[in-house]
Amino acid sequence: MTVKIRNIVLGEGLPKIAVPNVGTTEKEILSSAKNIVVAKPDLMEWRIDYYDDGIKHHNNLISTAKKLREIVGELPILITFRTKNEGGVRELDEHHYLDLVEEVIKHRLGDAVDIELFHDELRVKELVKLAHNYNVVVIMSNHDFEKVPAKDVIEFRLKKMVQLGADIPKLACMPHSARDVLRLLEATNKVSQEIDNPLITMAMGDIGKVTRIAGQVFGSSLSFGAVGKTSAPGQLSIEDLRNAEKYLAL
Repeated sequence: MTVKIRNIVLGEGLPKIAVPNVGTTEKEILSSAKNIVVAKPDLMEWRIDYYDDGIKHHNNLISTAKKLREIVGELPILITFRTKNEGGVRELDEHHYLDLVEEVIKHRLGDAVDIELFHDELRVKELVKLAHNYNVVVIMSNHDFEKVPAKDVIEFRLKKMVQLGADIPKLACMPHSARDVLRLLEATNKVSQEIDNPLITMAMGDIGKVTRIAGQVFGSSLSFGAVGKTSAPGQLSIEDLRNAEKYLAL
């Protein structure tokens, strides 16, 4: 199965490339968006956890989102608030995080929304349903900055996301050895053959870079590349990703 996000299709052809926008002020966010458009990625991830003023005042978030759309045109936008536990830059309690995701969906600030797996299950299911009612694609995610979980745990989490209604399950983790990287790739390959959804996985850090460029071989459908500032350890530039994908094209 493929999933369409605005005008791109995940799950067919080369893995798509998303570029994070990690501006901390409206001026930075809009300036960064202009640079991202020039780089021609497939998708822009707007990391709203970096936008302090937008989180404190949701009307600012909504206003900036409108200006952002004017700049990027038809480029698909994924809205992500990454919680501190999962590698984000701002603390937000459970209640406020879930309410924020609801606001993002209801105001349709983007074409897709990131919803973290490990939150109140009932609310997560409600948010997925709400997103689908608003025609917003759900990327459900889990990030482990300490380790690569056991293979069966990786498989369980990715499948759990699908059970909760996610369109695209995503898992990123931190390897400490080549064996860790292999474990993630094996789990990715297995799950990609067992579910209908496109999925996203990556190992972080230098040792995990191979997973960012070899996704197509093992079943991952999207990679994150940087234009300027990176949002995760081991993230490559969009130019490096494009070049690597060309060599690995199946």
